[in-house]
Amino acid sequence: MNRRPSESIALITGASAGIGLELTRKLLSEDWQVIALNRSDFPSDDERIQTALRLGRLRIYKTADLADYASLRQVLEEIKSKEQRIDILFNNAGGSFPELSYSKQGRERHYELLTVVPYIILMELKEPIMRGQFKTVINTSSSAQKWTKEFTVDILEHPKTFRKLLGPYATSKLALSLWTQAIAPQLAKDGIKIRSVDPGGNNTLRKGKKSGLPLFVTVLMKLFFAPPTRGASKLYEGALGEHRDKTGVFLVKGQVAALQFQDQAQNVLERVQAIYEHDYILHR
Repeated sequence: MNRRPSESIALITGASAGIGLELTRKLLSEDWQVIALNRSDFPSDDERIQTALRLGRLRIYKTADLADYASLRQVLEEIKSKEQRIDILFNNAGGSFPELSYSKQGRERHYELLTVVPYIILMELKEPIMRGQFKTVINTSSSAQKWTKEFTVDILEHPKTFRKLLGPYATSKLALSLWTQAIAPQLAKDGIKIRSVDPGGNNTLRKGKKSGLPLFVTVLMKLFFAPPTRGASKLYEGALGEHRDKTGVFLVKGQVAALQFQDQAQNVLERVQAIYEHDYILHR
């Protein structure tokens, strides 16, 4: 296994497809090591990916479902036992679902996967992040949150209605950005910087996978949206670009953007922390 101690190391969730795959390719091309936390395998016909796997420069940790705490706990313990440091954590895994559904823990599925799980991953991997060079966390958010008209923590966990993209998906991404903002001062005490980044509109449609997008958005995505390399570049710049010294901010098109419902940021942080303590830690 060919590892040089001076090389930078990134952990990317959802690294095997879409934006995560393109970000993996970009970092490998710049001589990073990549730790991939995935549900699925990488493309078998990608020569650079397969070479990186053989050399140990790309290391895969697989889980059946990030939103299943038993599976998540097992894979995070494995990462902590095998990886000494993480320079940048990209909380990128996600997706939009076509209908209202709930996690094994009984919370709305978007909220569990897009808001709560990134918090758990951060908390569990905090020590290797502190040992890293950049000590940076990038949460993949979305500007879809700007369409949110009503927001409370209770709505997140058990929505009264469901709309594709502009419903639980949008509010869950908003909640992610809100707790990112709220936790920043706390993490700064340990030298960790955290930002949420909108990767913009990317054509991430996959054959054979049911989309949680409205039909008109699917059509627009096929015709006009940029390839996922664009989103990967946005995340990369969010981590290492001009705003690399800022923390707690939400970046859209490379600029700091205001968040709605900032008065709810501390409430969201307290709720995800409570879930982490009561549903995750107590069941170790």
